Amino acid sequence: MTDNINQEQLDTLVARIDELESRAALRDLVTDYCLGFDNRNWDQFISIWHNDAIWEIGPPFGTFNGHEGIREAVFDILYPVWRESHHLTSNLRLEFDSPDRAKGVCNVDCMGATNDDIVQMISATYSDDFARRNGVWKIAKRSVVIHYFNPIPGAEMSAPDG
Repeated sequence: MTDNINQEQLDTLVARIDELESRAALRDLVTDYCLGFDNRNWDQFISIWHNDAIWEIGPPFGTFNGHEGIREAVFDILYPVWRESHHLTSNLRLEFDSPDRAKGVCNVDCMGATNDDIVQMISATYSDDFARRNGVWKIAKRSVVIHYFNPIPGAEMSAPDG
């Protein structure tokens, strides 16, 4: 092994480390979406979005712009319907357009119960545009394609007897 490392090798190494750190930050954003929403932790949930972010939830919900639009979606549309929800994301695939821009796609399964105790199973795909601004990664746009949104007759969401 040589002790001589040239500037090109150093730059390559720094870029690789930056991408690894960025991948970890982007995975955390996807996770914080689920945890923030399911735990009704508004600060955690809104922290993943840029101020001018777009959230395209799709039919039947719509498109919401910026923090105010996202707040409207959560507090005026979604939380009033859902007693609880449990999101599970998987298969996150990330592609970098540049050191400060990336695209992501992942699958989501969500089990939830409405306020009238109807258990629902939802499957969707999230497509994200991520941007790093002022050194911080956040979601610039999330598009949701819902594959199914079905009630599960006879199902109940309740804690085990202990």
